[in-house]
Amino acid sequence: MKKRYVQVGVGSRSMMYTAALVELFSASCELVGLCDSNPGRLGLRQAWVRERGLDVPTFSAADFDRMLAECRPDTVVVTTMDATHDDYICRAMEAGCDVITEKPMTTDAAKCQRIIDTQSRTGRACRVTFNYRYSPPRTQIKDLLMSGVIGDVLSLDFHWLLDTHHGADYFRRWHRNKANSGGLMVHKATHHFDLINWWLSSVPDTVYATGQRAFYTPHQAERYGLHGRGERCLGCPVAERCAFCLDLTASPDLEALYLENEAHDGYFRDRCVFSADIDIEDSMHVAVTYADGVRMSYSLNAFMPWEGYIVAINGSKGRLEHKCEETVYISGDGTTPGELLTEGTTIRVFPHFGTPYSIPVWTAEGGHGGGDMPLLRDLFAPEREREPDPYLRAADQRGGAYSILTGVAANQSMTSGQAIRVDDLVQGIGTPDYPPMPARDEPIPMHGRNARRLSAEQAQALQRSDDTD
Repeated sequence: MKKRYVQVGVGSRSMMYTAALVELFSASCELVGLCDSNPGRLGLRQAWVRERGLDVPTFSAADFDRMLAECRPDTVVVTTMDATHDDYICRAMEAGCDVITEKPMTTDAAKCQRIIDTQSRTGRACRVTFNYRYSPPRTQIKDLLMSGVIGDVLSLDFHWLLDTHHGADYFRRWHRNKANSGGLMVHKATHHFDLINWWLSSVPDTVYATGQRAFYTPHQAERYGLHGRGERCLGCPVAERCAFCLDLTASPDLEALYLENEAHDGYFRDRCVFSADIDIEDSMHVAVTYADGVRMSYSLNAFMPWEGYIVAINGSKGRLEHKCEETVYISGDGTTPGELLTEGTTIRVFPHFGTPYSIPVWTAEGGHGGGDMPLLRDLFAPEREREPDPYLRAADQRGGAYSILTGVAANQSMTSGQAIRVDDLVQGIGTPDYPPMPARDEPIPMHGRNARRLSAEQAQALQRSDDTD
């Protein structure tokens, strides 16, 4: 028997799930309802589904509960604006449904607590879709750490760069206000903080952060000579001179989804990235201590000349360095989001007393570094067709909570100037299902094919140094 699904939220990111249910996994899944606050976008998605031979009823956001009662879904897919996730997640679970939600699970501590409490009370399943876990190079990093190649992880440096195409886009959309998105510390960095939690098989303990909006400001626009600009790109008098101008009419997907439907709700997809109304940061630095004692230094900057990240993981046996470059895209423009650039993605291991070496990178095609398709299979393929996963990439509300709470704590720290304890924010989360790491404090052999023995001269020099210290 097919599992029944409804979906609430039909913005650009939601199409991945609609297409999966209607086209890729239709043998085991049935889409039985669609819901959104914008009737124009809702009609557009319904027409797309009808072109594929299905007649799926639609419901306004105000009729969400009626949709659940009439359509009787097994699972609700939540792909709405971040700040509304908790409401739909909790109402779905209270109605007896399981939930699949886009990241971030929610945007602040109170909403997170509501989800944790509702899941505990109802016992329903809540899946959070961390596609980065499924991206082959990121799975490969987990595999290397599980192998013990650098021993016990002691510290790491993680720097994420959003370029002036993708990064700027957060300052045009609803994400530009923390009330909607939690800021980039929650909306975007939930991916990054989840990766670290999962890579380390640990959870954050304390967080200290600083941040500012240094680039996407009215002052920066004046420095570019963009005087007298409009509040949106459409009709802006300086549009032809602005490198950040987004022409919605140049993208059939963006034009159809947003420009042609903005009259229904007044949502403008192309607001000025230099607007004074923006209240999220574009430059953030975070120091995190984890429950196992690991320390992380993290940064996120949203105005870089290239897109991707650099992570260095320092261990008791050496260091692992991973660089990843991603393709340029704007959300919903019809291109594949976050494809990896093969020539710009590398993994190198630097063993203590040995010769550094590069490791061939696991690769795959598709969105978010090849992670989207494996995630969708894990969500929607029949159980009998799924292979055992030694990396435990599936995440529930526990992983979803700890992924956002680093960012929630960072937001609070930026406001208060104090370090924030994560355990003080939300109670009763439980321990996420992470794969076990190698046992700590094992003897570290000083030999092997990669070992480099000290020469007699080096040993004598070290002895002389010891004698004089």
